[in-house]
Amino acid sequence: MAVQKPDGTQDMLPNEALFWDHFKSTAWDIFSRYGYQPIETPLFEQTDLFVRGIGESTDVVSKEMFQTISGNNMAKLASYAIDHHDELAQLPTSEDRAQQMVSGALKNKSRLSMRPEGTAGTVRAIAQHGLITQGGAPVKLMYAGPMFRAERPQKGRQRQFNQVGVECLGAEDASIDAEGIIMLMRFYREIGIPVQSTRLLLNSIGCASCRPAYRKALKDYLLAHADFLCDDCVRRADINPLRAFDCKNPECQKVMEHAPRITDYLCDDCRAHYHAVTSYLDAQGITYSEDPTLVRGLDYYTRTVFEIQVDNGMGSQNAIGGGGRYDGLMKEIGGTACPGFGFALGYERCALALSAVGIEPKESPKSDLYVACVDAVEKPLAFNLVQALRDAGISADMDHQDRSLKSQFKQAGKMGVRLTVVIGPDEVAAGVVKLRDMSDHSERDLALDATMNYLGDHADAHDLSVEDLLA
Repeated sequence: MAVQKPDGTQDMLPNEALFWDHFKSTAWDIFSRYGYQPIETPLFEQTDLFVRGIGESTDVVSKEMFQTISGNNMAKLASYAIDHHDELAQLPTSEDRAQQMVSGALKNKSRLSMRPEGTAGTVRAIAQHGLITQGGAPVKLMYAGPMFRAERPQKGRQRQFNQVGVECLGAEDASIDAEGIIMLMRFYREIGIPVQSTRLLLNSIGCASCRPAYRKALKDYLLAHADFLCDDCVRRADINPLRAFDCKNPECQKVMEHAPRITDYLCDDCRAHYHAVTSYLDAQGITYSEDPTLVRGLDYYTRTVFEIQVDNGMGSQNAIGGGGRYDGLMKEIGGTACPGFGFALGYERCALALSAVGIEPKESPKSDLYVACVDAVEKPLAFNLVQALRDAGISADMDHQDRSLKSQFKQAGKMGVRLTVVIGPDEVAAGVVKLRDMSDHSERDLALDATMNYLGDHADAHDLSVEDLLA
């Protein structure tokens, strides 16, 4: 059997790759209007960044990260396994043993993971390069690219997937939260996802002042119902009880229906901040539903959290984007305390949502012109003409397989070109090329020297179109 792509990955064939480019360029166009600038960060970071930033209790860190191990470090792991055999044997699962080996054998700088999301790396870059200045404007950055999570592949959930995201550091005002949500909804509208098929869920999960009391109340509730919870949720009760709201176990979901709500524990500042966010959204006519169980899947969130879901085409994985505020993340990863806000949207899930409303990637664009030659004698001239067309800005192609003229016409038809230039001995003798319209097969002559000179005059500008050539 031929080698195939790894499970949980997708090949972007030309049509979809072009749509991905359109997806990104649409995001750049809209987000840049709000002051966001592009950033590119590494595909892998020190594992400690994600452990400290995202949270050790999250499924992303505890179950889903791809950790990279170099050849030199493999020897260290083997040595550690031999020296600590009895200790490792007492751990309950192979995952626990693997994590203990990595943390015990390797220094933090040697422990690397493929990025499971874009926020932590972007915030790390902002801190490392000192992009936030005293008294300066907030830093607004946007990114796009692949993320990696080692989870069971299913519809809308891949091991390598693509995200577009933004991060804003340096402003804690509620207007930043509302602005980001509005900006994202503008993007969905522009890319073609009908607003009536989306749901914007909104919540506040408090801050360092008010959340401890809520965590204690929620922990007590979980422990009191431990007999009805899965092992993961019992474990979460001690580490981060808010994660229990994310559990997909039906029995756990029944228990969580009656759990304490964070909205009953918000401090005055968090309540005022949340009210300001909703007021801004109301003023802009943004429809949303308040969901007190929404906590998102990452530990760094504070105050505002939100998620956009769609009704059709997604199954259980119906979230196409979301985010929120993370005022403690910069300090958590070793930087200076700084408020932050951001969101990310998944390209593959948005593509599914678009497909559900009948929008598919368009056929990849073909050449405008095809240059056909009657026999091999004219091929050098055809080759030079094709290069001149391209240099002037016109998309052009020719035969590279010594096809007959009839086969060249068929090839041009399959490529969907608008016009075919024919060069044969009669045309060369007359100093012309014959231009055939592929839609009605009508033909006209163009003076060869004049055409080549005209193309040469525009070779540096690269701005010609077929219409210019025919004018």
